[in-house]
Amino acid sequence: MKKSYLLLHIAVILAGFTGIFGKLISLNEGLLVWYRLLFSSIILFLAVKLFKINTSISNQEKFKIAKIGLLITLHWLFFYASIKYSNISIGVVCYCLTSFFTAVFKPFIDKEKFKLSELLLSTLTLLGISLIFHFDASYQLGIGLGVISSAVGALYTIYNKRLVKNYQSIIINYYQMIGGTVGLAALLPVYLYFFPVESIIPSLKDALYLIILALFCTVGLYVAFAEVLKKIPAFTVNLTFNLEPVYAVIMAFLFFDESKEVNISFYIGLSLIITSVILQTLISVKKKE
Repeated sequence: MKKSYLLLHIAVILAGFTGIFGKLISLNEGLLVWYRLLFSSIILFLAVKLFKINTSISNQEKFKIAKIGLLITLHWLFFYASIKYSNISIGVVCYCLTSFFTAVFKPFIDKEKFKLSELLLSTLTLLGISLIFHFDASYQLGIGLGVISSAVGALYTIYNKRLVKNYQSIIINYYQMIGGTVGLAALLPVYLYFFPVESIIPSLKDALYLIILALFCTVGLYVAFAEVLKKIPAFTVNLTFNLEPVYAVIMAFLFFDESKEVNISFYIGLSLIITSVILQTLISVKKKE
């Protein structure tokens, strides 16, 4: 159990870099996500062949896994769009709402009762977010996109939780990345028609960033993500990922000089988010014992 929580926090640190790469890479969100999916698929294909992992499952099972890959694709699209239309701070702070949406969606999807503790802890997180980030009217579009991203991210976690019970983590991510690559490729011509770009080929610098993003912050992150879901509840995982914005915002302040003042409300909000994570972790460990 302790190893699962350690792996979870390593995954959170890796996730903290995803927003940074969204700012560093000059491609628009559609192309950025497609290349991330493509490079991740290639890396996973090489890993499967190198380690001789058996990927022989039925076509119906492959399609079922690939469908969930479309959810993570949409989540990334809205997440990077939020960053592109606002900044890193807004995109990653809005991601904290994932635990709130998980607490709301999961009872409906899994046909179970609402958990008061999850709703209360989500409320604590919401309060922390409101204190960390003052919702500037000029960033309304970015905020809206970020909220949609967190809602789709919650759905991905809930449905992915079901898959990890029956399949290896690398198999899940392998077919999800392929599903996302193919699905987004079918939509890209329409997307690029409405959002035209000068070039669809990434520069050498962008290609390097994309490879790092795919290798560490996608393959490494989501294999770890699937592994921890085998031991830790989906709500706890999403709530712990609320620490991602903490790392990302600090890096944004240090490296991108985003005009956000770290005042007393930031520290209070940060404390509330960390408190919600610690409380849910303690509750989860106690239940497991």
